[in-house]
Amino acid sequence: MALAEEMVKIAVTVNGKRYEDTVEPRWLLAHWLRDRLGLTGTHIGCDTSQCGVCTVVLNGRAVKSCTVLAVQADGGEVLTVEGLARDGKLHPVQEAFREAHGLQCGFCTPGAQMLAYALLEENPHPTEAEIREALDGILCRCTGYQHIVRAIELAAERKEAKA
Repeated sequence: MALAEEMVKIAVTVNGKRYEDTVEPRWLLAHWLRDRLGLTGTHIGCDTSQCGVCTVVLNGRAVKSCTVLAVQADGGEVLTVEGLARDGKLHPVQEAFREAHGLQCGFCTPGAQMLAYALLEENPHPTEAEIREALDGILCRCTGYQHIVRAIELAAERKEAKA
């Protein structure tokens, strides 16, 4: 007979909205976001933290949500790709990805955009080398990364122009 896991109550603010839920302690943040909240922009790729397609921003830092338990996000704030756009307008990172062709199949795009968002929040003027270093945790099989790098550079330029 299998032992039932004790359920744990969590309260997490996701994309500005507070959610309260009861979860199994073993649930991954990625699965909670997708399966319980229906935020399917957080993709699941490798389940081993290698590909980065599940990247979200947790308490201001880019994290691979397949390596974070939902209970670890309790009391925290999560931003997913669905939360970037405001009032029907794409976030500058999303707009830059569109304009600079920083996506092709789109599978890694949400994770890359969330990583770019967090990078630009921490470092508004990254060098190309810093962008490439940050992208080290995102696997993209389509673009060769050059367009993603250019998209992040474009988003940084636009962010600076608005400041």
